[in-house]
Amino acid sequence: MGKVYVLHENDEWTVHLTKRLDERNVPYEVWHLDEGVVDLTEEPPEGIFYSRMSASSHTRDHRYAPELTESVLSWLERHGRKVFNGSRALRLEVSKVNQYMALNAQGIKTPKTMAAVGRKQIIEAAEKLGEKSFITKHNRAGKGLGVQLFHSIEGLKQYVNGEDFELPVDGITLIQEYIEAPEPFITRCEFIGGEFVYAVRVDASEGFELCPADACQIGDLFCPVGEEVEEKPKFKVVTDFDDPIIAQYESFLSANHIAVAGIEFIRDADGTVYTYDINTNTNYNADAEEKTGKYGMVELAKFLEQELKKEDHVLALSDL
Repeated sequence: MGKVYVLHENDEWTVHLTKRLDERNVPYEVWHLDEGVVDLTEEPPEGIFYSRMSASSHTRDHRYAPELTESVLSWLERHGRKVFNGSRALRLEVSKVNQYMALNAQGIKTPKTMAAVGRKQIIEAAEKLGEKSFITKHNRAGKGLGVQLFHSIEGLKQYVNGEDFELPVDGITLIQEYIEAPEPFITRCEFIGGEFVYAVRVDASEGFELCPADACQIGDLFCPVGEEVEEKPKFKVVTDFDDPIIAQYESFLSANHIAVAGIEFIRDADGTVYTYDINTNTNYNADAEEKTGKYGMVELAKFLEQELKKEDHVLALSDL
């Protein structure tokens, strides 16, 4: 019998999955790919492989984890192992430019965006973009890295030429039109096995760090109502979400060989949907899930268990 192999670089995020695999008695092994050796002369073990490599790994001092993971994935795919979120998914995970081009190829609308390397070039790109309000963000990001909102070129110049400017890990800064929503929230759609699981409404009123992982939570937001305080959770699972964008996302995931992902979009005042981020290392917020009884990691563990059984069956037949 094979195992589920989980490729990652963040124990704090991965333990939520391994807990669910333990509950289901699914055999697994965790490969922490911050550092390591890939023996290209050997064959990989039998089993199925699931990559949870993150674009924000460098913020945890795991600068070359994506590069090492790419080598491992290439090795696994060369030997025909069943890999979920393989090299194509990783390529999109670490580059928003690649994300937007892949989304556009499937007819999915993204905000107008320019990519630039160099401080002078960032300013030139913003001038060419021609938007009154725009944001900057890192091409290899996660956790809202480098996201800044500007209402003037002058403000951008002060930031880019100042001490607070954040240099992206890959050198590429994105300059993007600012989509103003009628209400300050975005929607994150979760997919497992390429199929829609649920949507999450994320309050964006206090900034752009929108990772739903428990470890990333800034804390619940509160708003005063008279003398009382009404709790306002940052993440809320939407139980009745139904939108044509779901079918588009599922087709996109299939075309790009992505099994597990969280895809984020914002809707403007005219109702137009703009997709701006794909997270192939998706996490789930425990508090939001508890209120609705929907658990992403439970569904993911079930999916991996089923796929492992299929693979074991195929291997058993091949031995006959």
